Amino acid sequence: MQRIHEPAGLGEGELLVAMLGSEGISAHLLGQHLLGALGELPASGLLAILVADEDASRARALIAAYNAAEPLPAEPPVADDPGSRPGVLLC
Repeated sequence: MQRIHEPAGLGEGELLVAMLGSEGISAHLLGQHLLGALGELPASGLLAILVADEDASRARALIAAYNAAEPLPAEPPVADDPGSRPGVLLC
């Protein structure tokens, strides 16, 4: 297993683990249970995403692509399309 990324928070970590899983990469979020002890432990470096050695480079590339995503230009929502919202990320 390799430590490939330190997410900024629990939400980002869970999102990235789910994204990697949707791409067929089994990932584990390490340290999520330590967050309750933030008064006792350092506030950063507690979370890490781990993947198998053979998946590490692909997982890093997917996370880099996710982090490089930019929002689409805002367009007015279409009245009959509730899924049409501004600020959708283009990955």
